[in-house]
Amino acid sequence: MKNPFHLGDKKIYEYKVQSKDFAAFDEEGLIHPVLSTFTIAKCAEWVCRLFVHEMKEDGEEGVGVMVSVNHHAPALENEIVLFTAELIEVNKNKVVCQWYAKVGERLIASGEQIQKIVNVKKFYQTLANLK
Repeated sequence: MKNPFHLGDKKIYEYKVQSKDFAAFDEEGLIHPVLSTFTIAKCAEWVCRLFVHEMKEDGEEGVGVMVSVNHHAPALENEIVLFTAELIEVNKNKVVCQWYAKVGERLIASGEQIQKIVNVKKFYQTLANLK
């Protein structure tokens, strides 16, 4: 694992809200036509993973171990949500980011995300041992 970053560095990801992103459950159907917390969590993981892409080396991969989502306000269909991740800690193979999401000046969500950079072969061996 390499680390070309400094604490406080940021990554940005733009996401356009689509109807497939609405809050819905298989058992219940559409709850309301706004960006779901599920999709926010996925986008938060992605913007934070942008750091991992440049940190992992051959034979390594990032594994998400935690994501928190504080959902503050709705984002509507076709709005552009700007996700920003800030690197706040690198400790051995652990990469920690704070993130937030905005539509213009409106804060949509915020939270924290942690990934660990692991050896791919060891990771898949661990998975095989679960069977």
